[in-house]
Amino acid sequence: MIGLSLWLAAGCTPTDTAEPEVLFKVPANFPEPLYNFEANPITNDGFELGKALFYDPILSRDGSISCGECHSQPSGFTHHGHDLSHGIDNRKGTRNSLPVQNLAWESEFFWDGGVIDLDRVPIAPIENPVEMDEKGTNVLEKLRTSPRYPAMFKRAYGSEEITSAKFLKALSQFMLTLVSADSRYDKFVRNEGETLTPDESAGLTIFKQKCASCHAGELFTDRSYRNNGIAIQGDDEGRSRITANEADRNKFRVPSLRNVAVTGPYMHDGRFYTLDAVLDHYAEGVQDTPNLDLLLNQNGQRGIALTKDERRQVVAFLHTLTDDTFLKNRKFSQN
Repeated sequence: MIGLSLWLAAGCTPTDTAEPEVLFKVPANFPEPLYNFEANPITNDGFELGKALFYDPILSRDGSISCGECHSQPSGFTHHGHDLSHGIDNRKGTRNSLPVQNLAWESEFFWDGGVIDLDRVPIAPIENPVEMDEKGTNVLEKLRTSPRYPAMFKRAYGSEEITSAKFLKALSQFMLTLVSADSRYDKFVRNEGETLTPDESAGLTIFKQKCASCHAGELFTDRSYRNNGIAIQGDDEGRSRITANEADRNKFRVPSLRNVAVTGPYMHDGRFYTLDAVLDHYAEGVQDTPNLDLLLNQNGQRGIALTKDERRQVVAFLHTLTDDTFLKNRKFSQN
């Protein structure tokens, strides 16, 4: 697969005299990535091309919506403050925007896992009528006739030819570099001189006991799909829309909790606006909905037993997952 880092300047190897900037490396406390970097090695020019595309509204039908519109860096690359994301012509979507972070460790995407290849993820928002409402062929034609992109594609790929494969792989190169692994929690577990307060430490202990079955490991997700007992609203069937399996109805992706303090609102439909509301749901509000996860329905009791103090301590711990380095890194910003 890959080593600890990728050599990113075009033509550079570990034996070159000048070491190039490393745009992707595996954090010491992370597992190995799932993405196949051999099929799309990151280069500096590929990264710059992908970044330009990510922030360019040219990808939308009328030039008004970019990827960055619904994935804002200060909010963990989410559409902060919107329960349901808004797209072209201010059309309202059907789900809350998921963060764009640590995607090299994912193999299924969106709340229902409807796309299983990162390189194909952008097709969904581009062609969705309430997001960008554009056709892929139109996007390519606009890029080919633009004054900037043929030269950028030539720098990245050696030719001005603009194809869907090159376009999508460039976007992946940028998104793959969006690695969040420098929170206070990370520095604590890597013994980098960070300490937790008594409440944060108690919250971590409670979290491991009562939350980590689903929000597992250093990525804080087990990548599964579960029904967490929120009251059913609307006709979104979740994972079953993809699998056509009745057992998957009302199940949605277990999201990562990294940067969760800044990525609200929460749940697939953004119904909870605070972490306190989320913890209150698990302690007091879990509904007996069809396909309710068994972990939330044990011995005739629904939910997770959490006192008010325990909820407060878990929330304190969750704030340690905020990665200010990631949220403020100008390398990832539009300007």
